[in-house]
Amino acid sequence: MANDVSPRKSGAKSSLKTPAKSPAKSPRRSKAAPRKEYAASPEELLEFYRTMLLMRRFEEKAGQMYGMGLIGGFCHLYIGQEAVVTGIQAALKEGDSIITSYRDHAHMIACGIDAKEILAELTGRSGGISKGKGGSMHMFSVEHGFYGGHGIVGAQVPIGAGLAFAHQYRGVDNVSVVYFGDGAVNQGQVYETFNMAELWGLPVIFIIENNQYAMGTAVRRASSEVELHRRGESFKIPGEAVDGMNVLAVKEAADRAVEWCRSGKGPILLEMKTYRYRGHSMSDPAKYRSKEEVQKMRAEHDPIDQVKQRLLDSKKVTEDDLKVIDKEIKAVVADAASFAQESPEPDPSELYTDVLAAE
Repeated sequence: MANDVSPRKSGAKSSLKTPAKSPAKSPRRSKAAPRKEYAASPEELLEFYRTMLLMRRFEEKAGQMYGMGLIGGFCHLYIGQEAVVTGIQAALKEGDSIITSYRDHAHMIACGIDAKEILAELTGRSGGISKGKGGSMHMFSVEHGFYGGHGIVGAQVPIGAGLAFAHQYRGVDNVSVVYFGDGAVNQGQVYETFNMAELWGLPVIFIIENNQYAMGTAVRRASSEVELHRRGESFKIPGEAVDGMNVLAVKEAADRAVEWCRSGKGPILLEMKTYRYRGHSMSDPAKYRSKEEVQKMRAEHDPIDQVKQRLLDSKKVTEDDLKVIDKEIKAVVADAASFAQESPEPDPSELYTDVLAAE
């Protein structure tokens, strides 16, 4: 007989709940109907604007410092995708967990981590959030509920399900948010995770950040099913496509997804249709798309410009007010850059810390 991997077979007592009904009748099978765009207050809009602008200015500075040789290794920028993590994070609460791939700088900013610590990590300095030993692709902060920064494509997905299992096992109503890209959706470990997440009814929100080109190949050339929000259907996981360039659309979908998970309905999948303006990494010239295409996306769908226009239309702020905010944020990023360059490099003894080894 095959082994039953259900946690119900464990000898330890657990608060883990598994569906009592048959899969065909489980309430988790129904799909929530999309609702109207989230109605943000002027204060919320301004907070979204500040957060996304900080991400944008931070990434621009990171790109500049990479070009100067101050950041080594790989550096993957998030410019253009800011609305996704901003809208998702706005729907979460303390105790929820976040995990993502190597395009992780903005996710850390959204979690409230100091820009100084993030940029110092990029430059490999001791003042970095991972003591300068993780670099751009491997940052981590349990204190902020951020579990990485993972360099292996798709590897964060099963770990994220494990975080969701931990929440469920402890009997809390926290959720795990797992970010991965369109390039990772064809990974086998992603589907193994979908299967287990649905079987155990885990409180996990799978976020596909579909920036359309993965590492450099258009989705239509790499995937037979390009409607990525349908990837969970064979596992009975509901999904929907969301305008990932509109922070209000993201926030509305995120609120519903979070409620779905907190109420014990199991996993859910959101495909964020977004777009990165830069190449896959700083070493990618992005010749697989035209400059005109990128310019068109910037001109017509930029997430920050959309919020800026809403703020101006509300008459609650003026162009001068927004210029002041931009100046303040540039000062924050400049201060972070100075800290990142002036912070000492890790002591050689750090080679032997935070390493698990058998005696």
